[in-house]
Amino acid sequence: MSEPELIRVPILTRVEGEGGLTIRLRGRTLEDVQLNIYEPPRLFESLLRGRPLEDVPDITARICGICPAAYQMSSVHALERALEISVTPTIRRLRRLLYCGEWIESHSLHMHLLQAPDFFALHSGMELAQHAPQEVKRGLQLKKHGNRLLEVLGGRAIHPINVAVGGFHRLPRRDELADLIPDFEWGLQAAVEATRWVAGFSFPEFTGDYEFVAVTHPEEYPMNELHLRSSTIGDIPLDDWRQHFQEEHVAHSTALHAVQLPNRSSYFLGPLARVNLQRQQLAPTARRLADEIGFESPCRNPHRGIIARGLEVVHAYEEALSILRDYHPKGPARLPYAPRAGIGAAATEAPRGTLYHRYEIDDEGRVVTAQIVAPTSQNQRQIEADLRSFLKDRLTQVTARDQLGRESEQLVRTYDPCISCSTHFLKIRWEEA
Repeated sequence: MSEPELIRVPILTRVEGEGGLTIRLRGRTLEDVQLNIYEPPRLFESLLRGRPLEDVPDITARICGICPAAYQMSSVHALERALEISVTPTIRRLRRLLYCGEWIESHSLHMHLLQAPDFFALHSGMELAQHAPQEVKRGLQLKKHGNRLLEVLGGRAIHPINVAVGGFHRLPRRDELADLIPDFEWGLQAAVEATRWVAGFSFPEFTGDYEFVAVTHPEEYPMNELHLRSSTIGDIPLDDWRQHFQEEHVAHSTALHAVQLPNRSSYFLGPLARVNLQRQQLAPTARRLADEIGFESPCRNPHRGIIARGLEVVHAYEEALSILRDYHPKGPARLPYAPRAGIGAAATEAPRGTLYHRYEIDDEGRVVTAQIVAPTSQNQRQIEADLRSFLKDRLTQVTARDQLGRESEQLVRTYDPCISCSTHFLKIRWEEA
């Protein structure tokens, strides 16, 4: 019997988080794939215990520097459910506007600097900027718009400080938001062109049999309300999340893996899941663009997720413009409430997928327990499943280990996991076991 061969990625540099990849082969047979995440746990859930609920949005924002608003939104929605707070229409629209800014900046970064270089056989966004300078310049301008919106509405672009349970610490003035309209009108058309650009890429032939999961709403594109939808189960009330999904430890990762019950199977989160499940809820420009470029639904090729991200950028610009044009400060910035014991759960759609929070608070308004389930931890098992399926097929066609390594990197990057925030996800080192 032949000796096993390992593809090892011992250290992923320039990433948000610390992890690696191990692929075990025996000849042309794949034995195992592991996405190794070994960053020391930061224990945010334990850190929150005993703290006043007012501290939660600003603490949870520190979990991620790319999508802090998502953590804030999930936390305030969950705490408001525990406190039985119903916010005003003005607060609700401003929260969606904040989310639009985060989607724009995060998706634009991933599309132009992280994933797009793969389609040109380039190693970095810097190389792509030399190959396609106008496209990269356009993408950076889109990201700048998203950051600016977060700054105006959230108080700063990274880790916003204006989000609070019950609303915001301060409502923006009308002129502050109106000043953004010209840039966002340009950005809408630029986002359309960027999506047309990525739709013209040559995509690897790979599809999976996925269970798509996302937040759903009968009248809006999924962002921060109402419940969950599964492509096979249907609608899932947020209070029933733990009946359908479960986190578990695996030996090769300090991040928990999430599985769908009862089969303990993987599931797929993110822009591709959202577009597949609620394409009809996209804003009109994004919906027409999807038809124009022939984006199929359901799409089961994760490499084409970059197109779904582009469609969501178009949607975010169009929804943001509707809010910016019609904004009139009305009502209080923050609704008053009295501490009370309760349990609340909520899920919102971070750029990378569904982010679930659940809190129990006591009658003094202090956190008793907290559960935070990030999109990347939920997608980990699906990423590993994709790599197994992909490599089993490619091992019959390709023998060059460097090519298999590059193609594996590209597949991982389609998910835009938080551990791959660098332009070049990983370097493969081949070793004999």
